[in-house]
Order: sequence, then C-alpha cells, then structure tokens
Amino acid sequence: MVVYLDNSATTKVYDEVAEKMTAVMLKHYGNPSSLHTLGLDAEKLLKEARREVASVFNAEDKEIVFTSGGTESDNMAIFGAYNSKKRESNHIITTTIEHPAVLEAVKRLEKQGAKVTYIDVDRDSRLDMDALKDAAEKGATLISVMAVNNETGAMMPLCLVNEVKGNAILHCDAVQAFCKEEINNLPADLISVSAHKIHGPKGIGALYIKNGTKISPVIEGGGQERGLRSGTENLPGIVGMAEAVKISMKDKEGYDRILKLNQRMRKGILDTLSDIRINSPENGVPYILNISFLGTKGEVLLHKLEQDGIFVSTGSACSSGRNGGKSGSHVLRAMGLNKEEVEGAIRFSFSTFNTEEEIDYVIEKVAISVNDFRRLGRYQ
Repeated sequence: MVVYLDNSATTKVYDEVAEKMTAVMLKHYGNPSSLHTLGLDAEKLLKEARREVASVFNAEDKEIVFTSGGTESDNMAIFGAYNSKKRESNHIITTTIEHPAVLEAVKRLEKQGAKVTYIDVDRDSRLDMDALKDAAEKGATLISVMAVNNETGAMMPLCLVNEVKGNAILHCDAVQAFCKEEINNLPADLISVSAHKIHGPKGIGALYIKNGTKISPVIEGGGQERGLRSGTENLPGIVGMAEAVKISMKDKEGYDRILKLNQRMRKGILDTLSDIRINSPENGVPYILNISFLGTKGEVLLHKLEQDGIFVSTGSACSSGRNGGKSGSHVLRAMGLNKEEVEGAIRFSFSTFNTEEEIDYVIEKVAISVNDFRRLGRYQ
C-alpha cells in the first residue's frame, strides 16, 4: 500500500486538470498577447481562468495577478507593498511562524534598512495580539500574517489583526487556506495563493490585490498582468489552476470527510502510543496534523515509514532540505517546544484522495516504528 500524507508540501494533480493543460499545450498554444486567432483564443481562456480564480475571493477579475506560485506571490506582495510605501514608514510587522517565503523576504528588507517587528506565538500557536497591537500603534507600512500555518494547521486571527493595522497594508499568505477555508471575506489587502496545494499544477499561483492597494512591480517587461508581473503568461498552468479551483470548490463534503480522517488519526495515535505531543490545535484546519513522538527522531521515523509506503514530512518542504533539516522546524521552536519535541515531530497532511483504510494502516505502522525506535534506545 502507498499512502501519501504530505499534501501540505504538494498534491496529486486531478486527472481533469492534466487533461485541460494538455489540451491547452496542444491546441491553444497561442500567445494571449498576439492579435491573430490563436492569440485571441488564448486570451479568452486566460480571462475565463482569471474569472474562476477571482470567484474564490468574491473579487473582480482585475484584482487577480497570476504568478509562478506562493513564493513569488509572497515576494511580490512584500517587496511591492514596502517599496510603494516606504517613504511613509519603514516599519514591517510579521510573525515568527511565517513561511520562509515571507520571513526571508522580510529579512532582506531588514538588511536594507527596514525596521521589522516579529510577533511571537505561544505553545498552542496563539498569536500575541497585545504585542501586535503595540507594534501597530507605532505605525507600519506592511503587516504580513498567514491565514493557516503550513506546519501545524493553526489559524491566525486575521480579523483581529485587521482591526489594529492602522494605515498599514495587510498581506496574508493563504496558500494553506485556499479552496479549503472561507477566504472570500478575509480582511486583507494582499492575499497569496498557490495551485499545487489543491491538486493543481506546480509553478502557478496568484496574488489578490484589493482595489485601491498600490504595490510596485517586481518584474519589468511587456506589461502583462497589469504591469505588475511582466512575461508571457503560463496559460497551461493558469487554466490548470482554474480547473483545480472549480473542482475543489464543488467538493462541499471534502472538509467534513478530511476532518473525520484527522480525528481518526488523532484518536488512533493517542490510543496506541504514549509520550507524544500533538502540536496542531484542535480548532485548526483538519488538513494538517503535527505530532511529536518523544524519544524518536522525526527524520529517521520519516524514512522508516517510507519503507512501509507511507509518505509524510518533518515540516515545511521549502526549508527542510536546507542544512539537512538539522536546525529543526522554526515554527515549533517559535512555539517554545524543546529540542526533543522539535526533533521528534512529524507532519501528516491529508487530501481528498485519502481513505479510512489508509489512516488505519498508518496508525499501525507508526506505532510499530515508534516502539521499535524507542526499544533500540537510539535517541540522543
């Protein structure tokens, strides 16, 4: 049996998405900027896809700018917003548990003279709203807070953040919330999303830019995407993203089905193993379940489970490969977990393709692997 539980890293593409993309590459290969029939045909597909993605935000088509994915969307939002308003203030506010696409972008601006305030969370991923309010009262150009944490599934209080933001532009990394949680009413000026977390293709994403929000372009050229992101549009990817959105938004029962899988996994692990810490809050999204297995090392456990056909992760795929993942999850460290809790953490992330039979199989294999590891006494 092969069980894929690393869906927060990436997902299996829907068959319908692959078929749509193939059709675009083989039949609708014109440049959307060309004036001939093939170009006009491509432009029509581009407009239809933009309308589909915009519908998730209850937004106007022009408020959607296509990018190469969540990382570019985050970078475009942060650099674009800061550069457009830095004369007013050089103060940026973000949290200690953001995705590296946000944290690394902010660190670059910090090296260039920006003043950055990093807001902490507690052991349950709750944001220190008092600290955020105090920082915002001093004035800020940009506040960047994610909607759903990619490692624990914790949801951030965007409505509360919006209430105290003042004149700052509010950016939200909603990659893990897109087409999973209601984001059409997110009180943010800029929202980053990606296709490959919802069974769409890799290499395509979007940035929602609320009407009236001004950001500077980060890619100059032919003026595509309202002049904010020049370059010939990735039409196969864009059409594939729109198809994934359409399918995901129609799956009304998907949330409840995945919630049951999450609860089944939680109960199964708790019933079969002691000395564990569940790092995902119960009121978080059901798509992510992060558990620390004390007395083990997550990386070793990951490879042992792989031998049983089970694919999981120890944290964000975008940063786990750097330095061999030896520093451990910055999210769990920011939550105040100790070294043993951080090193023993595994992230299980679910999708619509997972089944109860798979979850039962994983529970069984996890228990065997953890107990074997503990008996051998390899933890140091």
